[in-house]
Amino acid sequence: MIGICIKNEQRNYGSKLQALATLKAFRDLGYDYKIIKYGKGGILFKLKSLPRIFNIVFLNDRYDSWQKAYSFKKHPEVNSKIILRNELFKRFDEEHFNKDIVYVKYFKELQKESLKYTSIVTCSDQLWSPAALGTNFYNLMFVSDKVNKVSYASSFGVSKIPWYQINRTRKYLNRIDHISVRENKGKEIVKDLTGKDVPVLMDPVFIYTKEEWQDLVPYENVNLPPYILCYFLGANLEYRKSVKSLADKLGLKIVTLPHLDRYVAEDEIFADYALFDVDPKKFLNLIRCAKYVCTDSFHGCAFSIIEEKEFFIFNRYSDKSKNSKNSRIDTVCENLGLSNRRVTANDNLYAKIGQSINYTDVKLKLEKYINKSKRYLKESLK
Repeated sequence: MIGICIKNEQRNYGSKLQALATLKAFRDLGYDYKIIKYGKGGILFKLKSLPRIFNIVFLNDRYDSWQKAYSFKKHPEVNSKIILRNELFKRFDEEHFNKDIVYVKYFKELQKESLKYTSIVTCSDQLWSPAALGTNFYNLMFVSDKVNKVSYASSFGVSKIPWYQINRTRKYLNRIDHISVRENKGKEIVKDLTGKDVPVLMDPVFIYTKEEWQDLVPYENVNLPPYILCYFLGANLEYRKSVKSLADKLGLKIVTLPHLDRYVAEDEIFADYALFDVDPKKFLNLIRCAKYVCTDSFHGCAFSIIEEKEFFIFNRYSDKSKNSKNSRIDTVCENLGLSNRRVTANDNLYAKIGQSINYTDVKLKLEKYINKSKRYLKESLK
């Protein structure tokens, strides 16, 4: 039996589908598993979390969450639609995750729980973000020394560890028996802090091919006129104008999933179809049925590649931002030879349309990562 520390509860399409792929990978290897959830109860957790009030990354994330909540509070007219979307996420969890979850409230109970497993694996987006260091959960600091500790394509989400977290980051990295990361920058961080050369693996969604994803999430026609799927988490209006210009020139409709990360007024008038009744399965089918995909999302990029779509990806964050999480996208585009898919609002998307993606080459590169990932999991879980 293995224990899995993974983020599947976020109301985010990429997180849900990534969790789905991760669990399938363990089933395919023949492992029984439980998803461990830390309830974060008791005074000890609160005391350990106190240093986070001086953590700039954590404070920026909290401020961002507050802005998101406040933006919806100012626009109650969309609340019923957001509730509908959240209910679809809840049903997806009930179908795919809830029966395998073990809830643990206190840290001491968490330490005892770790002894029930032969291995405990940490895997998800940005689990090792500096904002989450204080909980000692996703970095596996709660796991007994007797238990095999594995990180599978773990993500720091940043290109540099804050100076005041270097020692604690080094400490937890040195306790983990098998480390793999999903960013080239993450590999550099581990090397600098521990001296270890660790493999860079792709996000778990890439383990499965286009055809295998159709077995996992069956194809369904979304019954819309030819369209560009615009999947933006950020609020950049210039990106939306750029996509609108492209759609007008191509004579295509625009489909969007509005207000995913916060209320964006432009999303009320920007698209021809603004959809709320979309669960993770329909999200994947919207990508499958699109003529083009324009996104600022890592997983929007990832599934566009898996489904062999023509796509463009904008930076959600400024490279100068301390909150920037662009390194994940940098790695995927660099490693698969897709850096020309990175665009800005100043680029002429219509002119770039003719530079179609050579998916024969991309699939060859991906195949190496798929084999590398499966080999890593087999060896690290022995």
